[in-house]
Amino acid sequence: MLPLRLSYSPGRLICFLVGFFVLRAHAKDAVLTVPEQVSLSPNMYTQQLSISWVGTGASAFDIMILRTELNETVFHETVSSSADSVTGRHMWNWTSLEPLECTSLSVRICSRDGARTSEWSNTQILRGMDLPSNDRFQMFPQDRIVPVGINTTFCCIVEEGKEFGSLRYGNMVMNTSRLSRRSYASTAFLQRASARTGTNVVCNDKLKSKITGAVIFVGYPPQPSDLVCETRDLISVVCQWNVGRDTHLYGRRRTNYTLNKRLCNSSSHQAKLRICTLDNWEGNWTLEAVNPLGKSVLTDSAEISSRINPVAPISLTSINKSWNATVLWGWEHSTYLTLALVCQVQLNKSMQTFSGVGLQSAFLPNLYPDKTYVVQVRCGAQKNFWKWGNWSQPYSFKTQPDAPVAPDAWQYVNTDGSGTIMWKPTSDQDSRGQITGYDVTLWSPEQQSQYLEIPPTKTSVRVSLTEFNCSKVIANVVAKNIAGESPPARVVIPLQVADRKLMTVSKAVYMDGGFPLLWLNDTNSSCGYVVEWYDSLCQLDCPLEWMKVTTGTTNVSLVSANFQPGVKYNIALYSCSSEMLQRWQGYSQELAPSSPVPQLVTTQQDSDIILTWGQIPVVNRRGYLLGYNVYISDGPQLELLANIPNADIRKYTVKGLSLGSYKFTVKAYTAAGEDSGATSSISPTSYTDWLILEILASLGTTALFLAVITLICYKKRKWVKKTFYPDIPEPKLPGDWSSTQGPLDVKPSPHSLVHVVHKPEWDSSKEVLVVIPEEDEEDEVPDDTDEATSLRYYNQVVDERPIRPRYPDSSESSASSLDSASTDVTYTGIQTTGSSLVFPLDPQDSTEGLRTQGDLPVGGGDADGGYRPQMHPQLQSEDFSQAPDASAMELEADGPSGYKPQVNWSLDSPGEAAENRDAAPCLGSPTSVASTQFLLHDGESEEHADEKRHQTSSAASWFTNLISSTKP
Repeated sequence: MLPLRLSYSPGRLICFLVGFFVLRAHAKDAVLTVPEQVSLSPNMYTQQLSISWVGTGASAFDIMILRTELNETVFHETVSSSADSVTGRHMWNWTSLEPLECTSLSVRICSRDGARTSEWSNTQILRGMDLPSNDRFQMFPQDRIVPVGINTTFCCIVEEGKEFGSLRYGNMVMNTSRLSRRSYASTAFLQRASARTGTNVVCNDKLKSKITGAVIFVGYPPQPSDLVCETRDLISVVCQWNVGRDTHLYGRRRTNYTLNKRLCNSSSHQAKLRICTLDNWEGNWTLEAVNPLGKSVLTDSAEISSRINPVAPISLTSINKSWNATVLWGWEHSTYLTLALVCQVQLNKSMQTFSGVGLQSAFLPNLYPDKTYVVQVRCGAQKNFWKWGNWSQPYSFKTQPDAPVAPDAWQYVNTDGSGTIMWKPTSDQDSRGQITGYDVTLWSPEQQSQYLEIPPTKTSVRVSLTEFNCSKVIANVVAKNIAGESPPARVVIPLQVADRKLMTVSKAVYMDGGFPLLWLNDTNSSCGYVVEWYDSLCQLDCPLEWMKVTTGTTNVSLVSANFQPGVKYNIALYSCSSEMLQRWQGYSQELAPSSPVPQLVTTQQDSDIILTWGQIPVVNRRGYLLGYNVYISDGPQLELLANIPNADIRKYTVKGLSLGSYKFTVKAYTAAGEDSGATSSISPTSYTDWLILEILASLGTTALFLAVITLICYKKRKWVKKTFYPDIPEPKLPGDWSSTQGPLDVKPSPHSLVHVVHKPEWDSSKEVLVVIPEEDEEDEVPDDTDEATSLRYYNQVVDERPIRPRYPDSSESSASSLDSASTDVTYTGIQTTGSSLVFPLDPQDSTEGLRTQGDLPVGGGDADGGYRPQMHPQLQSEDFSQAPDASAMELEADGPSGYKPQVNWSLDSPGEAAENRDAAPCLGSPTSVASTQFLLHDGESEEHADEKRHQTSSAASWFTNLISSTKP
């Protein structure tokens, strides 16, 4: 083909362009036509408004919808709509949020071409129910059915002349908006499923004199599942399905089901499974479920041989024997007689399976005599098994009785010579029928047997064993029922029972629900063992529990439902010949003691507090006592003082407590805890009081003893004097003593009692008095000697201060007498009064007096062992104010080592001291070593001295006067 060639001339091209622009300018200047013949078609249930009009070629239109009365724009948008090819009309649908009845709506349409629009069409009005001519109280929408979760707007049209009050959705007051003069609207958002009768929406006026309302039903569309069809009689078909979730729509709004176009409605709306039966098997099934909110479709198909679900067997019977039975049944449909079946027989809780064509019976072995059984049967198709059919009704039957088994028997022997034969109640399985009684036979090889009949309600019998003169007795126990007697149960009863308390007891620990026991195998126990246990507090006819163990077993866990917490059990192992092999004791559960420790006593011993208490009774211990806790009360709290981990120690000493009041609590404890505690209080007294009482008691005892000794000595004073203080003969001095001896020339004292004898020569062969210095005082002198005896003498009282005679002439005379080497009797002391121990010296003669005294070696010794005056130092009188010098004080301090005279002399009174101020003190008299009397006696001076001593003596001098000797 040759190519087409176009030839263009310039003239033609210019004409084409000019024509094109002219046509275009004409089109722009053309005016869009106004839509005509506008019509409105409302659907009040769906709240949809269909608008149709006639247009002139335009495809875009502006639609405006107004609420007529208030002139409020509801909708104003540009929509596209093409004309119908047949009618040439445009159509567009608008769905209103509010019901279309709520108020009048005005609709206008204009054509649009880009930015150009035509004039608006004539207004078309859809009249609402709020027109003045319709003055009734109204609510819209009415009886609306909506799905769960959507929003629904309700409007209330108030009666003419009334004011709007409120709008309620159920119990909730809703917010409203005004649509017209009388119309008010409100929206319920995300609505929940309503109740069976729907949800009420109520509107009332302001005065609540008028009310109107509507009901809305909120639910779900149908959603069935699991459609299954099967046959029960091999002819008809039964289909069932699950209705799924509740639609919350009932009555005429409920879901309707059709199966293969046949209506299948169930009468029960609560059933989850729906069943529909068809007369003939069709092989294919279609289920339709429809309600106001939607529709759902299910299908199923199958062959009849693969969907057989047998019905339940009927008319069950049985043929019963002691140890087996045969169960028989029938079928409702004769078609089952040729069907291969597999059946399950449930006997009590066991399951057995049987199979066969047209199966109608089952043999049940291994049953027990005289026992009731309950049986049920169900079957299924053996070929192409689909499911098990329904269970038959329960059927019960009872087997025939049989002779019982031998009872489980044991024995218990008391210490009083009696025994108890006991056996466990026979179980239903072992009794094999109703027990009518027991026969107990006692016999021994040496003696005739005893026969006892026991009623069926008893399980023990007490027998006297003193009638048997043998080592053991054998007891046979036989149980009886209507079918016969059991084999005898043999029990050996030893007549010589060993003391159970002598056997060592081991501790059994409860764990894992029992007492685990372990023992060594006893070769002599060829028929097994028996383990018995009972309450340890039981002493006579104890209710036993026992368990028999087969031969070769050496361990067992002792389990019993009768174990009680807090109870100690005695457990014993026996051979089958009733010989005890081993003993245990144990608690199934230890508890805290049920009572506190008894007799809690607190006593004081010196400064300590001693607590003692008694022992908790065994019945109240309820566990192994581990020890005691001792507490002291600190207000409401208890403070632990001590833990005593030994239950045998029931004493505790509390030390270091101060005075006060104390309360002590003692608690015994087991592994489970402490008891409630025993409390005792005490207020300890001061230990010093006790010590003072003891001292006073000791002093009293000593004083009583001394009083008794003194009384005895007083009664026997002559014997005491003669024994301990015999008369010592007066010393014999050499010289001429026949002449009356004058007093010493000691001026001005007229009371000197010692006469000084001067002898120019000293004969050592004669017995003389020898001055013993103090340092030699401790030397012992032998009792028997051939040498001349030197008499030792001592003064009674020591005054360590130096004697200071006031008168030089007396001092010189005394010094001259004392300074003589031939003097046989030396002055033992110069007695002075207390006020004359320190003499103030005369100023004229002080020097001479001091010299004379200081140069005098008194007693022939030095300063320490020399002469010591008798008088004790006393305070100076007011006439002598001069204090003693230091040498005198030192001499006083050395008093214990010097000579101490026996008798103290003192002036009778300060008056006598004043009268005798000019007189020198009297010189003391030398005394014997064993006598309290003066060696040189002056009757007159002694008389005056005795008179003064009588006036100034104390109570302590009576004993010295008592035992002293008096001269005639």
